Amino acid sequence: MTEATMDMNERHCLYPSRVLLVFSGLGLFALLMLLLNIGIGSVSFSPARIIDIVLHPDSGTASAIIWDIRIPRALGAVMGGAFLAISGLLLQVYFRNPIVGPYILGISSGATVMVSLVMLTTLTVGFTVLNPYMCTLASILGAYAVMSLILVIASRVKSGITLLIVGLMMGYLCGAVTAVLTALAEKEKIKGFILWELGSFSGFKWSEISMLALMGGALLVLVFALSKPLNAFLLGEEYAASMGVNIRRFRVLILMSACALAGMVTALAGPIAFVGMAVPHMARLFFGTSDNRILIPGASLVGAAVASLCDLIARMVMSPVELPLSSITAFFGAPIVLTLLIRRKVEL
Repeated sequence: MTEATMDMNERHCLYPSRVLLVFSGLGLFALLMLLLNIGIGSVSFSPARIIDIVLHPDSGTASAIIWDIRIPRALGAVMGGAFLAISGLLLQVYFRNPIVGPYILGISSGATVMVSLVMLTTLTVGFTVLNPYMCTLASILGAYAVMSLILVIASRVKSGITLLIVGLMMGYLCGAVTAVLTALAEKEKIKGFILWELGSFSGFKWSEISMLALMGGALLVLVFALSKPLNAFLLGEEYAASMGVNIRRFRVLILMSACALAGMVTALAGPIAFVGMAVPHMARLFFGTSDNRILIPGASLVGAAVASLCDLIARMVMSPVELPLSSITAFFGAPIVLTLLIRRKVEL
């Protein structure tokens, strides 16, 4: 067993009370954000009133607001934040680079291009059966396409800085294609696409929540099952192979999971910046470990809490005007990442 592995396991064994305490605190904070997102708005509800409506739904206006608008949005923020955080964590482990994420590497931009093809063109004509899911499928396909290109380049160029530049260039190229499609689209379609591109958890439907829960939940279970191989992968591919990890299959699983998680959230909520990059670092600081057995559920909780908090701020800070969610996450995430990099306390 290597020194790095021993250190990782020692942290996990020596501080179980700290881990439990942090999990409890994050869980309570995420639950608080969930309740605040349900209760606070143009019409506010007390906790007792929320519980009563949840337990005894009716055909009234209050019940419609809670069940049809507030709860789907709140659950969308919880799952969206968790999925983006895990996507970022997987990419940081894969590339062994602390400042990568689905937004920085251009994965979200690739998803945006494919969604723009669906929303701004007549691409869905002839696919009426798949129409409700076309945006999601297109988003995941776009995320995979960009990730594949980055991997091809990364296999030839080992520099982390070069990889980041490649990601930024992919983002610019995808942005250019999106701009051209926007310029050629009809005005009615442009308005809907622009609103989507600003990023928001509003307008979630129960069918979309169900899809996120089923697909995303299955992926989270898969990722957690890979936590031990992920720990071995942190110490290098040779070490992971010596521990019995099938490197080729493992790489595919990591990237498929990361792209699918980011693609689903981008399709439904729009491109959301910094959550995937900043939250894994926050989880490492909170738990004081790089053990993915702890970080995977921990980053999910932090991501859920952060996304819910940012969504609440976006809705309420200039109410009744709703601010773009990506603006709030950038204000929140950019200082965290800069501080971590300057202090050089970021480690994988």
